[in-house]
Amino acid sequence: MTDFELQKLVEQISWADFHRPFEHQARFNSRLKTTGGRYFSGDHHLDFNPRFVAYQNGELLPDIIRHELCHYHLDLLGLPHDHRAVEFRQLLKEVGGLRFVPRINPVVTRSKRAQYHYRCLNCGMDYWRQRRINTQRYVCGRCRGKLQQIAIDPTAKINYN
Repeated sequence: MTDFELQKLVEQISWADFHRPFEHQARFNSRLKTTGGRYFSGDHHLDFNPRFVAYQNGELLPDIIRHELCHYHLDLLGLPHDHRAVEFRQLLKEVGGLRFVPRINPVVTRSKRAQYHYRCLNCGMDYWRQRRINTQRYVCGRCRGKLQQIAIDPTAKINYN
């Protein structure tokens, strides 16, 4: 699906469900990772996550569009359009939009550096650090006890710079 086809789909859903025209721009934004879409109140354009076009053959896309159009139309009418507003929840229920999108291919973030694990020998407090520390010089912040290195996270990359 192209941005032009998305624009036409948003305009059709706006007329069919809200009985109002959509007069601004709708486009795909591949930088969206965990959200289905986003409404910008400054210039009233809509961004959509392109990964939801392929997810379940695009069955969720019209519901995501309805959700963002609720923000759009309420804002243009001067009504509160945030997720907690009663008007938003009522309109979303009337048109049948999604309140939340399911997670698809969750983004896994991992530290680029090694995670060093230290434990206080006196009180048992655990410390996780990205850089190695000198256990002869530094002590526990809670009880001033001696620190002992436990392990290094093997999945993280070690930076030797």
